[in-house]
Amino acid sequence: MSLGLLVAMVVIGVSGVVLLVHLTGGSRRARLADEAAARARFGVDYPDPAIVAVHLTQDGDAAFLALDDGRVGIVAAVGDRFLTRLVGAADLAGAPRVAGATLMLRLRDFTWPGGAFTFAAEGEARAVAALFAAPGRQA
Repeated sequence: MSLGLLVAMVVIGVSGVVLLVHLTGGSRRARLADEAAARARFGVDYPDPAIVAVHLTQDGDAAFLALDDGRVGIVAAVGDRFLTRLVGAADLAGAPRVAGATLMLRLRDFTWPGGAFTFAAEGEARAVAALFAAPGRQA
């Protein structure tokens, strides 16, 4: 068998597998439909904290939940699943920054260090940043 034919077979095979995974939903990204979905997903992992307010990102890939104890709950899409975090002041790796409607958040958690989150308006991004600087936040 010639090397050219072998390379062509490998390329076609790998392309076929990637296409099949995509067509069967393997590349689909999780989304939060609304505030109720964010509350429900957070409640699965953290049923005790009372949720005061919910802030969804513009594309629904994350939600920030103000909790009655001063901490912030986060529900974020990772692939086709969600991760949840309960964040206190000691979990931040610097102050959150806002640029336009985008909030940049860095956490000390090496398994999920945060990221950039875009909201519908700059005011909402600033409101979420303020959650992390609220007086009485738990360390």
